[in-house]
Amino acid sequence: MKLAEAYAKCTVEEIKAALAGATLRVYSCPQPEKPEKPVLRNGFLAEFMLATPAFEGDALLPVESPVPGKDVGVPLFVRATQADGTPIADFSAGPGDMDVKLASVSCSIGSPVSITKFQVRIGVANPGRPMSPRDRMLGGS
Repeated sequence: MKLAEAYAKCTVEEIKAALAGATLRVYSCPQPEKPEKPVLRNGFLAEFMLATPAFEGDALLPVESPVPGKDVGVPLFVRATQADGTPIADFSAGPGDMDVKLASVSCSIGSPVSITKFQVRIGVANPGRPMSPRDRMLGGS
């Protein structure tokens, strides 16, 4: 998990509270260095709106689930933003030791997308992803 600068010193409970009414966008493109940086190569797969409050205990409360997939791809990260678009955090997504797990390892246009696990883990860095040759040509590091 990568927290936006404004949330860097928050506790898990404060982050959960900040997620009330937030938007979660699932992406299949390389994750930016920080949540404040824009997503350059838009691999936007799905979008969830969270309820207020966003959690009941440890269970995430999306307003609607499942949601329809918006594109084809493999989820790599999830960006959480406030209703006004201000970033809260970027969460790792996919199989293995990730912050967010979806019901399927890939998304398709119109297919149902649902979150099966969502963890707020302070101090757990998002794993590095192998960089494709195309991303290196676009100036990735």
